[in-house]
Amino acid sequence: MRTLRGNLLRHLGVLLFYTALTLAFTYPLVLHLSDSVLGGTGDNLYFAWLTGWYEHAFFDGGGHPYFSEWMNYPEGWNLSTTDTALAAVFPGALFSHFFGPIAGYNLAMMLTFVLSGWAMYCWVRHLTHSEGAALLAGVVFAFLPFRMAKLLIGHLNLAATQWFPLFFMGLTGILRNEARGWWQPAVLAAVSLGLIGFTSMYYLYMVLLVALVFVLAYLLFGGFSVLTKAAFWKQVGIFIILAVPLLYLSVQYFFNLAATGTITSRDWEYASMYSASPTDFFLPSTDHFLFGRWVGSHFNRDLWPEATLYIGLVTLVLIGYAVWRRKSTGSGPLVWAALTVALAAFILALGTDLHWNAERVMIAVPGFLQPLLGRSETPLFLPTYWLFNHLPFFDRMRALARFGLFTNLFTTLLAGLGAASVLQRLKGRWQMGAAAALIALALFDFYPGPYTEQLTKIEPRPLDAWLAAQPGDGAVAMFPFEQVQDQINIFANLMHGKPFIGGLFNAYQPPQYLNIRPTLDQFPTPQAIDLLRELEITYIVVDTTAYGDYPLVERELEGNGLIRLTEQGQYRVYGFGK
Repeated sequence: MRTLRGNLLRHLGVLLFYTALTLAFTYPLVLHLSDSVLGGTGDNLYFAWLTGWYEHAFFDGGGHPYFSEWMNYPEGWNLSTTDTALAAVFPGALFSHFFGPIAGYNLAMMLTFVLSGWAMYCWVRHLTHSEGAALLAGVVFAFLPFRMAKLLIGHLNLAATQWFPLFFMGLTGILRNEARGWWQPAVLAAVSLGLIGFTSMYYLYMVLLVALVFVLAYLLFGGFSVLTKAAFWKQVGIFIILAVPLLYLSVQYFFNLAATGTITSRDWEYASMYSASPTDFFLPSTDHFLFGRWVGSHFNRDLWPEATLYIGLVTLVLIGYAVWRRKSTGSGPLVWAALTVALAAFILALGTDLHWNAERVMIAVPGFLQPLLGRSETPLFLPTYWLFNHLPFFDRMRALARFGLFTNLFTTLLAGLGAASVLQRLKGRWQMGAAAALIALALFDFYPGPYTEQLTKIEPRPLDAWLAAQPGDGAVAMFPFEQVQDQINIFANLMHGKPFIGGLFNAYQPPQYLNIRPTLDQFPTPQAIDLLRELEITYIVVDTTAYGDYPLVERELEGNGLIRLTEQGQYRVYGFGK
């Protein structure tokens, strides 16, 4: 009982430690949880809307978590066309029930930092029994520049990295055929994999590929004798029995959409634009409090939302030490397997063809080959190009740079192993001091400084207040029609409570949107007005600042039978006469 109580207190202390660091790294967000977001109005507002929708679906009994009749009116919106991120957003829905959707989103995002640090702490401590090394690894993983970039761009789904250390902790336990609690690694791996599936289809697909590389590498460097152990196959059986139904539940909607042609293949040249450069792994983030401005002025960081993949100087040094001490620590197979996976993910993140400083590298084609190829220069293709064209569903992915997260994951693991080797050579206060110094250096390496200038206050516009005051549930359309995908207009659905013709369709477009867009892009033509009448739109909102000669636009609207209902700032709202 004392041991259990001690372990619970230890883990509580670790969670509080990462909570305090999260508050510092995201400051001053803690002072504005319910009224502001970090990083402008972008995908953060989509996930804030999704937080509110899940609150409605789970706590108000008002709908299906994967389908919203509020959006893409009147057809409704299958949310599986973008990441539903149920495992990441659900905690936010719980918070939203008490504090509102903005606070729910912010708290869910902050929770990913705490849990990511704690999960990596658990993995490294399990492997090394070193408290200091585990705390360090958790700090590195929780506050990776990759994760800070996801905070600023608002990718709550991709910030939810907490399941990866737990999954690979379980998978490592299966491969090591750990004697104590032989069933626990399989359960941990299966449940974590299911949670990854309920977080992001990107992440699920990627982790399955990376796990295959990890298993093969571990067997290659550690020997295949584990395959002869009955306990190993029992764990594999438990893993399969638990993982398969969880994966089915998480991917069934995705496969249904793929079968109907809603989720389609992408062109490799389109995916190539979202490839990482080798330098992305070695450059500090552009939001680093000391070096960020210099990095931004000397390197092309236009792709920072996807290609902020800095490994960290402290991490690189500790990796070298882990490799050097691998034999004396008995961690050779794991070290080599982790290095193999980190390198494989590095190559995958570089995309279909090589880029340098965010620019495609082109090489000259020898003269005798130019007539055959029909060009004088060609991209330098990488192994990912073959996978993109041959591996099922690989070509559904857009941002291949996201594979870089797994380089970050396994380099962090190696840093933890290296730190454990350093600390075990020290005793008492020297060991504690060295651990504290390593943690401080890692924090310095990643610290972005206060995000005061990145705060964006979210509050109802006069337009939203007016719509909310109108009786009934008449549907809303925005013009120019491209604005139906603006996240601020998506989030406004929670503020005014009216069905909305739009949604976040930048990944895959639902059939209705594809059908009506050509006509509504020509608004205010008679055909567009007739289509709005057919769709039973009640409130036609026009952004007057988006049209050069607005009086002419208004005359066309009135000539087509619309009447002005109100003017709210830059927006005028029209309806159909009775």
